[in-house]
Amino acid sequence: MQNFKPVTFNPYGRKRSAWRLPRWLLLLLTGAVAGAATVFIVQERMMPPRLSPAEGAALRDRAVQAEQERDRARRDLAATTQRLDAVVAERKAIADELAADRERTKNARADQEFLIASLPPDPRGGVVEVRAARLTKQRGALNYELLLTRDKGGDAPLAAVLQFVVMGLAGGTERHVTLDPIKVTLTAAQALRGSLALPEAFNPKQTTIQVLDKVGGKLLGMRVMYVS
Repeated sequence: MQNFKPVTFNPYGRKRSAWRLPRWLLLLLTGAVAGAATVFIVQERMMPPRLSPAEGAALRDRAVQAEQERDRARRDLAATTQRLDAVVAERKAIADELAADRERTKNARADQEFLIASLPPDPRGGVVEVRAARLTKQRGALNYELLLTRDKGGDAPLAAVLQFVVMGLAGGTERHVTLDPIKVTLTAAQALRGSLALPEAFNPKQTTIQVLDKVGGKLLGMRVMYVS
């Protein structure tokens, strides 16, 4: 004989279970919360602290100041570069002018050598030759312009003495006057000019130009010239 369990009759139908969140939604929310917490922890512990409004404004001011300093440095660099370019250009101009001067000096030396070679030789010869001379009287003084040359091998400077012995008239009487000696240094070709005082009321007519190795010393060259 079978046993039957009693069945309770429910007029409202089947009893419903309590509502729960789906498992996938719960996992999604949990992951989002965990991620946000991780970001917050990283920001708070590992990243630089967030700035306050005042600190942010100060940082912006420093950035603007740094940009202004960079602009000023760029302007200073441009001005310095411009000045440097000007200095380089000036130095180049000076170098070009020096080169031109050297060329002019070279040409002038060549012209001088040509003119000297075209002059008649000193009739007396000597270690030092008086190649050309101009003697004039002016206001009680003897003005002189001389061109002296030396023989071959005379490139080294030579210390010498220039002596003028002047013949002229003083009160109708002929006189010979020896003027003060002049120390000179002679190169291969030397132009000399100057002025020497004459005795009062002395009228020069002729001058003997002597080149000596020292005062009263050995005669290196001589020439007699008229005074104009």
